[in-house]
Amino acid sequence: MAGNSQRRNRRTSNKKGATVGSGGQRRRGLEGKGPTPKAEDRKKHKKNRIATAKARQAATRRPAPRRGGPKGTSEMVVGRNPVFEALRDGVPATTLYVQQYIDNDERVRDALQLAGERGNINLMEAPRAELDRMTNGLNHQGLVLQVPPYEYAHPQELLEAAYDNHDEPLIVALDGVTDPRNLGAIVRSTSAFGGHGVVVPERRAAGMTAGAWKSSAGTAARTPVSRVTNLTRALEDYKKAGVTVVGLAADGEHTVEQLEALAGPVVIVIGSEGKGLGRLVGETCDYRVRISMPGGAESLNAGVAAGIVLYEAARRRKG
Repeated sequence: MAGNSQRRNRRTSNKKGATVGSGGQRRRGLEGKGPTPKAEDRKKHKKNRIATAKARQAATRRPAPRRGGPKGTSEMVVGRNPVFEALRDGVPATTLYVQQYIDNDERVRDALQLAGERGNINLMEAPRAELDRMTNGLNHQGLVLQVPPYEYAHPQELLEAAYDNHDEPLIVALDGVTDPRNLGAIVRSTSAFGGHGVVVPERRAAGMTAGAWKSSAGTAARTPVSRVTNLTRALEDYKKAGVTVVGLAADGEHTVEQLEALAGPVVIVIGSEGKGLGRLVGETCDYRVRISMPGGAESLNAGVAAGIVLYEAARRRKG
């Protein structure tokens, strides 16, 4: 009898189910925990990072007026082919000066037609002596196009543009890039890969000239360029705003494809092809990265290098 009782107890103890005194814990475990928080309220979510950064920006927003980092200077494009190409490529212009009694060849006619189609360019006739004076004796061939000063953005505006679009900032800063064509190509790549603008220093660097505008293939009209008096200080301000500063260097400790920081808010700093990053700028960077080059080239053109890093950043953000 005792043996039968023990066997019954063992069978009973092996049965599945709630134990005595559970107090309905299983029932409570099945109850919902409320609605899922919004993406903006979930830590580590991209939208939460953007909302936090945007709130920080709003708290430290500088008073208006904001536009007008240092303004560029007025520029003259001279010569029949350069004037025609500038008008064809959409370079901003205020006035087209035409020499009196000019030999009216095909290039002159095409330039006049393009200026007329724009509708906002003044056509002025001037004697040759006046055009010689305006151009300091350059060979203008009877055509001079006046390009207005470029209106640079404030560096903080690039952050605001990103946050207003619910994006994490993707900005390119240039250190010692002196060729306007490189600047224009970098503006073009920044636009193509969803960047929010380009920062250039005032001294020893290319500005937004007619040549840079032409190389940008029109993207300069929608991709802002900021000009700063001190690039290191501008980068420090970006870091205080929660943006990672990544410098491109041939001897960088990381490779571009390894750097996960490119997926978040980032400023990519490109140095000159010959000298690379300046010492202070390099020391300001959070990371220094290199581009793997199996072919063994020593360096890349600044415009090409910027395009490669921007592509990698865009790829990571899409993923």
